[in-house]
Amino acid sequence: MKQNLIEIAYLVSAIMFIYGLKRLQSPATARKGNQLAALGMLVAVVATLFLHQILTPIQMITGVVIGSGIGALLAKRVEMTGMPELVAAFNGFGGIASALVAGAEIAKILAEVSSGGLAEPLDGVDAVTISLSILIGMVTFTGSFVAFGKLSERISGNPMSFPGMRFLTLLFVAAAIGAIAWMTMNMDAIGGTGLVLTPMVEAGIVIAIAGALLGILLVIPIGGADMPVVVALLNSYSGMAAAATGFVLDNTALIVSGALVGASGLILTNIMCEAMNRSLFNVLVGGFGGDAGSGSGPSASSEGLTVNSTSADDVAILLSYANKVIFVPGYGMAVAQAQHAVRELAEELAKKDVEVKFAVHPVAGRMPGHMNVLLAEANVPYDQLFEMDEINAEFETTDVAVVIGANDVVNPAARHDKASPIYGMPILNVDQASTAIVLKRSMRPGYAGVDNELFYKPNTQMLFGDAKESIVKVTNEVKAL
Repeated sequence: MKQNLIEIAYLVSAIMFIYGLKRLQSPATARKGNQLAALGMLVAVVATLFLHQILTPIQMITGVVIGSGIGALLAKRVEMTGMPELVAAFNGFGGIASALVAGAEIAKILAEVSSGGLAEPLDGVDAVTISLSILIGMVTFTGSFVAFGKLSERISGNPMSFPGMRFLTLLFVAAAIGAIAWMTMNMDAIGGTGLVLTPMVEAGIVIAIAGALLGILLVIPIGGADMPVVVALLNSYSGMAAAATGFVLDNTALIVSGALVGASGLILTNIMCEAMNRSLFNVLVGGFGGDAGSGSGPSASSEGLTVNSTSADDVAILLSYANKVIFVPGYGMAVAQAQHAVRELAEELAKKDVEVKFAVHPVAGRMPGHMNVLLAEANVPYDQLFEMDEINAEFETTDVAVVIGANDVVNPAARHDKASPIYGMPILNVDQASTAIVLKRSMRPGYAGVDNELFYKPNTQMLFGDAKESIVKVTNEVKAL
């Protein structure tokens, strides 16, 4: 009876995971989808802990309260600009949790051996699932925290490499594979007491060390411009680690949820790669971009070209008398926390019968969906948000395109400059609008580290300064007209 209740609870939680994931497809239903998936996980946790009687009720309640409290605190205190690195950190925590569970399973097996024998015989499948849980978990853990460091600028966002790095990477891959094979072939030799290490422990230690070093070596050569892809890929790794842990524990909920996260993460990674017109292999071994330069003032030029500066007053007049305006958000909007000010400006323009839309590039920001999250937090109507493929053709009939802190995703060089590292990347056709207004602090390049041709176009006007302050000034002028 108890086992039947557990399986029913797992089935319910799996249905909630799947339905919640489906509702993440649209910004209008994403919030409820996330809440539904979180509730599904709570159902699975309660079923596992209470029905399996792993801990005492006090211990279980304490764990839930502490974990929920930490999650709620982070959700409240972390700024939207810190969301990409928070997601990377969460991926890392998921990875280390999977590795620790596999380690605990090894300790449990050794305890059973020491007490007189195993409850059930072990085979090669057990060895493989435990090994993969440790390996993928450790790769995810260290890789995610390298990504965290790059995103938070605690370490350089530039691609890092050293002589022999790829050989060393292959060496650790071979060591991990060899350790997995060693554990699999020696399952019947498990035993030993005192300081005598079993083949399972020896192999587990090698796999953990190799996985940890692989995570670092796989992420440090990736440039800052590829961070959205890396975040999606590491998210997939965390799901695969959870699925492997589910097989270790024979836990249906972990297997289903891990498989869903792993598969959706891989799909999202593929979407990110297509949005950048790059293969995953090219991202992993040929990363580009990183720390932007120190930048320069408004009068800076590239190869003798000049830029046209403008003022908040002139921008307000252009916007107020336009028929159609498209806002293009980028990471600069997140840094300035200007999303609420942008929404207010859009509302003021709508009062003047201006058609307002938002164009969202798939890799704008530092994580998949970064701009959608920002705009949703500012309560921008969902029907005003458009993906690149939906809205690109409309720029030709747009009076004013307002670029707020976006760089590489609006750079026309991606279309024709074969020497540019972003050549071939699909971009938003901002340069085709009648007028493009670009809000930036300076002329410094974007995360890809390349100069932006858009800034020097004759139909482009640069509004220098803090994006939020600039938008507030423009909004006040619009109200006064």
